[in-house]
Amino acid sequence: MELAKQTARIRWGIPLMTGAAAVIAATSLIAKALGIDGEDVGLHPFQISAGRFFFGLASVCLFLLVRPRMRPTFENTRWDWHMARSLCGWLGVTAMFAAVARMPVAEATAISFLNPLVTMGLAVLLLGEHLERRKIIAALLAVAGAILILRPGTEAFRVAGLFALAAAGFLGLEAIFIKRLSDSEPPLRILLINNSMGAIVSLTVSSFVWTWPSQWQWALLACLGAVMVCGQALFIQAMKRGEASLVIPAFYSALVFAALFDFALYHVVPGWPAIVGGALILFATVMLSRARPQN
Repeated sequence: MELAKQTARIRWGIPLMTGAAAVIAATSLIAKALGIDGEDVGLHPFQISAGRFFFGLASVCLFLLVRPRMRPTFENTRWDWHMARSLCGWLGVTAMFAAVARMPVAEATAISFLNPLVTMGLAVLLLGEHLERRKIIAALLAVAGAILILRPGTEAFRVAGLFALAAAGFLGLEAIFIKRLSDSEPPLRILLINNSMGAIVSLTVSSFVWTWPSQWQWALLACLGAVMVCGQALFIQAMKRGEASLVIPAFYSALVFAALFDFALYHVVPGWPAIVGGALILFATVMLSRARPQN
């Protein structure tokens, strides 16, 4: 009976994680629509990230208003870790939004998947974790994939690729702080504080480049914040229903969803270097997720 329950939880975990991947890929597409020139002037990445955090916070507050019993307490809160996590998260999503406005969403998403490699390196330096052969091979494959996508020294090398690399770095560092926070604090508190701090920082910075959004852009910004929170919620629920090594690989379907969305709306077909590079990064990231933690 216990085995059956565990199997059922895992069976739900993988579809939930796939749903999280699709939703989060959609946020990159929304950010791309906000950042490119169309009928309206494209918004600055600082404004887009401000909308993501402000409306994300509004979504979390609305949820807590409907479910007041789930409101978190703030006893023993590590505010320094929260601040560091929120700053890294804001820089990461801002860099990612700048990248997707200037390059295909699938390529930017593939490069952003380097963040587990960044987390791995920082875990060795900051958390005292050990490297093993599997991790070293995964790192080499991922770097090779990134080189194929960015193609330095050619006309295909773009500043947008550097933005995507920066996003991977900041999001990898953010994961270190999330790991520390998740050991001692409940997920809803982390979500609430992160969106609150992110909203304060991003709104302050965006005030220096502010241009008034159109009604359509306001609607997209609200959608971006709400969709991102939904993606985070699906991710958390998936993690609760199965071991990370079993459900995390399903998240990398975000690369497939990003390519499909980009093709459906912008008719972007990735070239073979991007396909091979993305596959290498995807394979390397799955290798890392399947690695057994060392005692």
